[in-house]
Amino acid sequence: MIISTDIEDVFNTGVGLHYKTLLKGGVGEPVYQAPMLKEHHAIIWYRADYVRSALHELGHWCVAGPARRNLDDYGYWYAPDGRSPEQQRLFFQVEVRPQAIERLFCEALGLPFEVSVDNLSGSSAESDIKAFDAEVERTAGQLLKQGLCVRAKSILEALRSFKKSMRR
Repeated sequence: MIISTDIEDVFNTGVGLHYKTLLKGGVGEPVYQAPMLKEHHAIIWYRADYVRSALHELGHWCVAGPARRNLDDYGYWYAPDGRSPEQQRLFFQVEVRPQAIERLFCEALGLPFEVSVDNLSGSSAESDIKAFDAEVERTAGQLLKQGLCVRAKSILEALRSFKKSMRR
C-alpha cells in the first residue's frame, strides 16, 4: 500500500532536492510556500496525509513556471467551496493541466484517478464534470504524446521506479 510519506520520500530525495523544494503533508488546506530567500527551500503543503492531495499539489508545481514558483500559492486566485457556475468554469480551465499530470502520476502508481471538482457545496452540472473529466484525460494523453516538462517527467519516472521496487 502506498502512503503519503512514500510520495514525500520519492520527491524530497530526488526532484525536490534538485529544485530546493520540499513536499510536506499535515495541513488543513494545501498551499505552496515560496522560498523566502534564495537559499531557502520552497514547501509544497498537501492536505492531511492524503496521497492524492500530494500528487495533485505536485501537478500544480509542475505546471507553475519559474516566476510563479517565487510566489506563494503560485500567485493564483482561489475561490473557496461554494463557487458559482462561472467560477467553477474558471476553476476547470485552470485545473485541466495539473489534474492531467496528477492522472499520469496516479497511473504510474496504480492508483485510481477521479477528477477533483473541489466544490462540494456549490453547483456543478454532471455534464460539466463529465466534460472536464474527458478534457483531463485528453490532456494527459496529449502530454504523454508531446512530452512532459522536465519536472513532471522526472517525477513520473521516479514514481514508476518506486512502484516497480515495491513489487520485489
